[in-house]
Amino acid sequence: MDPERKVFDLARTDSDMTQGNIWLHMLHFSVPMAIGLLFQQLYNTVDTLVVGQFVGKQAQAAVGSTGPIINTVVGFCAGLATGASVVISQRYGAHDREGLGKAVHTTVALTFLMSLVTTVLGQLIITPMLRFMQTPEDVMAESGSYLSIYFAGISGILFYNLGSGILRAVGDSRRPLYFLILSALMNTGLDLLFVLAFGMKVDGVALATVLSQIFSAALILVALSRERGDYGIRWKKIRIDRDSLRQILRLGLPSSVQSAITAFSNVFVQSYINAFGSACMAGYGVYGKIDAFALIPVQSISMSSTTFVGQNWGAKQGSRAREGVRVATLMSIISTVVLGLAVFLLARPLMGLFSPEEDVIEYGIRFIHIVTPFYVAICFNQIYAGALRGIGDATMPTVIMLVSFVAFRQVYLAVTKALGAGFLAVALAYPVGWILCSTLLIIRYSRSPLVRGKA
Repeated sequence: MDPERKVFDLARTDSDMTQGNIWLHMLHFSVPMAIGLLFQQLYNTVDTLVVGQFVGKQAQAAVGSTGPIINTVVGFCAGLATGASVVISQRYGAHDREGLGKAVHTTVALTFLMSLVTTVLGQLIITPMLRFMQTPEDVMAESGSYLSIYFAGISGILFYNLGSGILRAVGDSRRPLYFLILSALMNTGLDLLFVLAFGMKVDGVALATVLSQIFSAALILVALSRERGDYGIRWKKIRIDRDSLRQILRLGLPSSVQSAITAFSNVFVQSYINAFGSACMAGYGVYGKIDAFALIPVQSISMSSTTFVGQNWGAKQGSRAREGVRVATLMSIISTVVLGLAVFLLARPLMGLFSPEEDVIEYGIRFIHIVTPFYVAICFNQIYAGALRGIGDATMPTVIMLVSFVAFRQVYLAVTKALGAGFLAVALAYPVGWILCSTLLIIRYSRSPLVRGKA
């Protein structure tokens, strides 16, 4: 047997979650997901670390501050991928073989279109968005350069998200993990090569990220092309099925709009951060990377709950889906409390890994000590939103998150600024949104068909 083919075949681990132990299903699915998210975070984290240690705080601020702009574009596309994943998981759970194949191939066709649009759109928004964020002149050029290279190769991350979404929808979280590990290692090596050996600075870390993402996309597309199951890609069958597209858009567009607008609202938050100067920008950027690592468990458990609920809802097993949500909530609270406490206590050494400059370290520590005590609030909004999407209720979670993360947060920042509040008020902008969102989603979930037993 061809060695390459053997690797792909052995990695096949699709899982029917409509039977068996719920805790084991959640662990089996979420642990590889968590490891995958860990390596996914290594992409931009390694970029931030390398430029912080070997270039300087202006370059570190440039790389760190581009996140809201990138996430606005990628978040919109990821929302559609979420919709596709729900449709695929429901058809997989219902054993609808023909419908499953149509959903997969419609998703592939849609991703091709999104890649073309986002490549062009990304280049057009770079300068206006950087100006809108009031980016300081000492980091403007490097931020623009990083974004230009990133958007030129954005199709890599879109196709990786496409492929990983298809596999996760059928319970296979291992292959996305394997491919992500390989590409993350590639990114780290290229970062060091381009920056230390070639002296490319910000351009080097951007190019390393793009090449690594394209590599991961290639791996996952090859794997799906060789997949014998009904969810494998047959390139001659790539076309848009109207019914599948309608369902994907119905479930995915609300999530897309929510993701994009939430990410865009972070542009406003970033503008408040930018007003404190490049040291605060760099410190905030590093804090954001640490924060992302600490929240990996709740993210992976949330995604596993969406797949679990989607499959069981499709199989008409409402009580089992409800129990899965309860298990996911408990798992997320335990993991988040443990990691949040660790980050709080180890704030200084963690910041020191990314920057040798004391002013950057101090700003990062302040962010960590203010925000981490509120991490538990995230568990409820992530798990309940994921569960609601799993049963096809995507609109209300989107509305609630937009109200909490966008409208309320912006009003809060505007009011606190008018009242003359400073750093503390800006740092609390995220926790107050989390608390409001969790409260509203708890109410929505308690009134959903899933809780009322109307499967």
